[in-house]
Amino acid sequence: MSAINKDDLIQALHAFVARRPGLDLRNYISDYRDIEGRRAYRSESRSITKDLHIAQALIDAVSRSGISADDIVDAAKRNFSGRLEITTNDKGAVVLDYCVGQYYPTEYRKAVSAVMRGALWAYWRDQCGCDSYEKIKKAAKRQFRNRAIVASFI
Repeated sequence: MSAINKDDLIQALHAFVARRPGLDLRNYISDYRDIEGRRAYRSESRSITKDLHIAQALIDAVSRSGISADDIVDAAKRNFSGRLEITTNDKGAVVLDYCVGQYYPTEYRKAVSAVMRGALWAYWRDQCGCDSYEKIKKAAKRQFRNRAIVASFI
């Protein structure tokens, strides 16, 4: 694998999470009368959109930090069971490959979020002197206003 440029990796991560999730209405709704199925579909859709916003905020935080592309690749190997693989193709472009656990539409953005959290956690621990769980939690609270993002560090 050739060296990965951080800006290219950040751009690839943003493009990856921006992909349409591909929810299949038929997995939720049996026929036109299925009210509960429609509710389940809309609920899942809202949750997936929330995952998008969280992933984007975490990617942006990693982008602004001193975290290197190699640190992100290492975090991908250690977080979310290593199911988000970051490589380059023969032209040197960043390639993201996600190995599905249960259901791709509900997982792929969470995988990116987990990798970004792992990279931030390691950076705060190693570079910023956050040597305890409490200090990591405080760093997350300083970095993010979104309670859902802060809670994901806890």
